[in-house]
Amino acid sequence: MSERLHETEIELEIPFHDVDALGVVWHGHYYKYLELARTKLLRSLGLDAGDLVGPRYRFLVIESRCRYAFPLFYGDRVRVGAWLRDFRNRIFIAYEVTNLSRKRRAARGHTVLATLDSEGRMLLETPQEIVKRIGGGKG
Repeated sequence: MSERLHETEIELEIPFHDVDALGVVWHGHYYKYLELARTKLLRSLGLDAGDLVGPRYRFLVIESRCRYAFPLFYGDRVRVGAWLRDFRNRIFIAYEVTNLSRKRRAARGHTVLATLDSEGRMLLETPQEIVKRIGGGKG
């Protein structure tokens, strides 16, 4: 599966406290922006902390990557898109960060989430209840 399933986006303005002395965003802050978009995506699917995720299942980030293409600067307007690329065995969320002020792609990245049961055991398949919320019911 490589389509942009349930694509969502957020927009933000780069705050002063995220930049260094040159006014450039520190690379580690990009993960914060990705997480904001991931939270919006999961919340839109009913998979943020709630009745299913939290008491019955947990997501654990097992991989993350961010490839930087163009810097973000103090005051820039930024759009972060997030979408599901796969969800059968793990939740694979892809991202694209666009510097709207300078009309350039700033970064691409992804996070991979494993699902744990309430006892903390890693599951080898995404539970059917989660798959149904995503809208891709198996068989």
